[in-house]
Amino acid sequence: MTATAPIRVLLVDDQTLFREGIAVIVDAQDGLEVVGQASDGLEALRLVDELTPDVVLMDVRMPELDGVEATRQIFAPTRAAARTSPVRVIVLTTFDLDDRAAAAIRYGASGFLLKGATPALLGDAIRSVHAGHAVLAPDDLSLLLDGAFRARRPDPPGVDTLTAREREVLSAVAEGLNNTEIAQRMFVSESTVKTHVGAVLRKLGLRDRVQAVVLAHEHGFVSSSAGTGDGWTTAPTTS
Repeated sequence: MTATAPIRVLLVDDQTLFREGIAVIVDAQDGLEVVGQASDGLEALRLVDELTPDVVLMDVRMPELDGVEATRQIFAPTRAAARTSPVRVIVLTTFDLDDRAAAAIRYGASGFLLKGATPALLGDAIRSVHAGHAVLAPDDLSLLLDGAFRARRPDPPGVDTLTAREREVLSAVAEGLNNTEIAQRMFVSESTVKTHVGAVLRKLGLRDRVQAVVLAHEHGFVSSSAGTGDGWTTAPTTS
């Protein structure tokens, strides 16, 4: 039987001691392997192209090129089209209210974690993102997005094409509810919820649920009674 290849992780942080400490934590976990380390965004871009990692742990604040711009360039169409396998980015930050982390998520990162996350949480996040899911730490979701997007912007293209049911689903997704929880709230099947979520992503030109959460908070589509769901916000990027 062929052994499963380990998840290849690239670490990007300008603090050497922190970066090496994370490398020890990641390498100690089953199925994870650190394949490279970068001290700034420019080096990160080079190593992403050279090493083709599965997951990048990206610091936000760095010299030369920060994590936000590095994330934007990683997911730039021309660069992404040259890859034969997908790369995922998890943003690491020391700040709860960090609009840079939110911006990185908007550019394509699959989620964010505080640097104080436990080794188990970090490992779970890497595995979940590699599996095609989007992750956000639930205790910091509302603080991050509401703090970063308190000023509402004009509605984005496609919003006027959403049905009332699709708007309701978008609001629920922004609360951090998974498909099961949304189905229970709306008294419909999970397959119906999945169909609505897919329609929302397609109409708004979004890649995954994390981008939907960002957009909903940015444009004020979240119910005033909204809160984060139980556990992690975790969902396949295709539904």
